[in-house]
Amino acid sequence: MACVEDISSDDEIHEEVSRTLDEAFLIWGKKLKDKCQEFRLHLVTWNVGTASPPPDVTSLLQLSSQGPSMDMYVIGLQEVNSKIINFLSDLAFDDPWSIFFMTVFSPLGYIKGNKGGVTIRMSLYGHMICFMNCHLPAHIENAEQRLDDFEKILEMQQFEDENVPNILDHDILFWFGDLNFRIADYGIHFVRESISNSRYNLLWEKDQLNMAKKKEAFLQEFIEGPLQFKPTYKFDLHSDVYDTRGQKTLFWFNGKKRKPAWTDRILWRVKNLSQHPSEDGDLSEGEQTISVTLNNYISHMSYGISDHKPVTGTFGLQIKPLFSTPLVTLNPEGEWNAAQDVLISYSTVSEFPSSTWDWIGLYQVAFRHVNDYVTYAWVKDDEISSSEDVTQVYISADEIPHAGGEFLLCYYSHNMQSIAGMSQPFQIQPSRRSEEKELAQENINGIEKLHSPEPYNEF
Repeated sequence: MACVEDISSDDEIHEEVSRTLDEAFLIWGKKLKDKCQEFRLHLVTWNVGTASPPPDVTSLLQLSSQGPSMDMYVIGLQEVNSKIINFLSDLAFDDPWSIFFMTVFSPLGYIKGNKGGVTIRMSLYGHMICFMNCHLPAHIENAEQRLDDFEKILEMQQFEDENVPNILDHDILFWFGDLNFRIADYGIHFVRESISNSRYNLLWEKDQLNMAKKKEAFLQEFIEGPLQFKPTYKFDLHSDVYDTRGQKTLFWFNGKKRKPAWTDRILWRVKNLSQHPSEDGDLSEGEQTISVTLNNYISHMSYGISDHKPVTGTFGLQIKPLFSTPLVTLNPEGEWNAAQDVLISYSTVSEFPSSTWDWIGLYQVAFRHVNDYVTYAWVKDDEISSSEDVTQVYISADEIPHAGGEFLLCYYSHNMQSIAGMSQPFQIQPSRRSEEKELAQENINGIEKLHSPEPYNEF
């Protein structure tokens, strides 16, 4: 399982932390309104079996040549770099899968923040959302162990937030991963024959997760789309053929093959939100403030680097905003030129937990990570004016890229440990020195081309 740090918040700022994702929508030019917002989410789960990334993931991510079609991608991987040498190297560097996916996403305007973990949580228009990536114990006989482990995860994961301290306290919980539930009772020949005839419904009642949901109360609030795709495990590598190899024992092959199973799943749970108040308290009793619609739930048979096939779920989240004002609004002052000192104006809401360690970074539009800034300004040390409404900070011309280009500004909150505000993209005009250097290089290239010798031909 790919694990990084989980997200929690200090008690003093839990309300503000719950709003940090509101500003992410400014990237796409959306404005918070009183009416419900539609948020598009694409979720991927894939046990990659320690393999390296494939050459292309266009179909897996449902990418379009017309630009971003989703507001957010959530990617849960299992068995990433499980070898000890890879684990040690990843303590200092991003793993190959993180680098690979950000190479795909950054040109489309998506960024990888400092959030991650077995459980990830965030605020969306003031609603708390949690994503939980699990890799539960294998083998058909361990169904009870899988349930025990999942229940233990729900009990033990605690957040430093008195309002939303537990996983099940979140407004929406997505549970996904290699959950390892198998198809009980039926023999391998019946299972394979049912799959060959696309009669998946014959197998549903013996799916261990479906069986558990009928008995276990804590599972009954979780929803899953219909399993209208082939079981995603176990396949021969680089094929869509189920396991043909014999299972190896200590001294010989006993010829036993793995029975296909829907091990890779995506489920979700919506908390009862019938009396969720808005910031102005005008929400009527019984009004639903958030809902989830599953648009598709499919596997991707063309990917063969692992004995598991990836599974994706595409969702529409209908959300009534609980907050209407961004925490931080910031903009470049006037037209920026790389030859001149420049100014940034920003404003914050009154309850924003500002710090002397906050800073504003200048980023190229296709940046991948919060650390990819070109330069930055401290909001206190580089402040030149401040009023009740607006504060201005400056960046020296020496810090501005001479070649210019398209950039944006991000306000980083030390208390939240995340980006709290973004500007719209804007242009920086190149400095005259850069233009002269570019013109000189073009002249040199032209002279070299003019004086290049003709190829020598022997007769």
